[in-house]
Amino acid sequence: MDVINVNDVKPFITADGSEIRELLAHRNSCIRQQSLAEARLPVGASTTPHYHPVTEEIYYILQGTALMMIDGLTRNVSPGDAIAIPPGALHQITNTGQETLKFLCTCAPGYEHEDTVLQP
Repeated sequence: MDVINVNDVKPFITADGSEIRELLAHRNSCIRQQSLAEARLPVGASTTPHYHPVTEEIYYILQGTALMMIDGLTRNVSPGDAIAIPPGALHQITNTGQETLKFLCTCAPGYEHEDTVLQP
C-alpha cells in the first residue's frame, strides 16, 4: 500500500516554474498511468505559458485565487474549482490572491519534464 503525506515529499521546480510536491507517480509508488502532485505558486507569480503535447491535466484549486488562461481564454478560479487542460492546450496560471496558491495537479500519463513545451 502506497500512502504518501505531502509533508514528507521534497519539492522540486517544474519546467513551467511552479513548485511541485509529487505525491503519487511511477517514481515513488505503484502508480504507472498518471500522477498526482500539489503545486504551489507565490503571491503575484505566474507559471510560464506552456503546453504538453501528450499529457492531459486537471488542476483542482485548494487555496488562494488565480487567473487561469487556456488557449487565450481566461477565467478567475478559486478553491473548489476543477480545471480541465487537454493535451496541446497552451496554459498559464497566475496567483492573483494574497496568499500562496495551492492546487492539485493530475497528469495522464504521469508528469515528465520532456512533455513540457515552454512559450515565450
